[in-house]
Amino acid sequence: MSYKTILVHVDQSSHAATRIALAAQLAASQDAHLIGAALTGLTMEYYRNSGATFAGPLPQEELDEITRRGEQALERFEAQARAAGVSYERRYSDDEPEVGLVLQARYADLVVLSQTDPATEGLAMLRKLPEYVALYGGRPVLMVPYAGTFPHLDRHALVAWDGSRAATRAVTDALPLLRKSARTTLALFNAERQYGVHGEQPGADIALFLARHGVKVEVLQQTTAPGMDVGNALLSLAADVGADLLVAGAYGHQRWREMVLGGVTRRLLQSMTLPVLMSH
Repeated sequence: MSYKTILVHVDQSSHAATRIALAAQLAASQDAHLIGAALTGLTMEYYRNSGATFAGPLPQEELDEITRRGEQALERFEAQARAAGVSYERRYSDDEPEVGLVLQARYADLVVLSQTDPATEGLAMLRKLPEYVALYGGRPVLMVPYAGTFPHLDRHALVAWDGSRAATRAVTDALPLLRKSARTTLALFNAERQYGVHGEQPGADIALFLARHGVKVEVLQQTTAPGMDVGNALLSLAADVGADLLVAGAYGHQRWREMVLGGVTRRLLQSMTLPVLMSH
């Protein structure tokens, strides 16, 4: 198993170059085809409204400017992909980013997005883009922190394991990366508080599964300190062991007009300090 198609979100944000560079690096290491998708949201911009009142189409000059920005972002993507020497294509769409990326994710092995930067202005729905695609895209999402640079993902992977369906999906979806990692630590938090999940030796079965796939894995059992949630404990452990990749299940569901995330998922999305691969 390897990634053969990698989809990366392309826009004009200050974080796009880092996101694209990491996606191109992965495409080169996996011998994968890289797709850069620019999504302008013009489909909905035609229907700007106050309440349910139709406000009419945008002025042509504004339409042209939105289109120009999308094309410029794709030109920068193309320059980075060409410099990386990978197979690539550029896609332009007037869909909303949420809708367009979820649709395109169905035909990719991996989606690369940036963590939401709290300083970034924009539509509320765009600020929820990473979690939306992770929960509804049906593919693993590699989220790149908005701060820092990440030149490699193959030295030490940290896997959060709790025996759940989401964690199982994440571990399986991350196999192409875990096999290339020099070390993989499988972290179990508070296994002694979970009943009927891990077996006689917590982590042994999933570690054997990974080993059969050629992953160099060690199991580490941890108990969270009083007052510390598992999300913070994971990030603290990642820093302690020098991990360059964190693999975790994404937990959440859609409630009317609201996206409800699990506590660990929410903490990782808010506070990640290293690239995080999530699957739902």
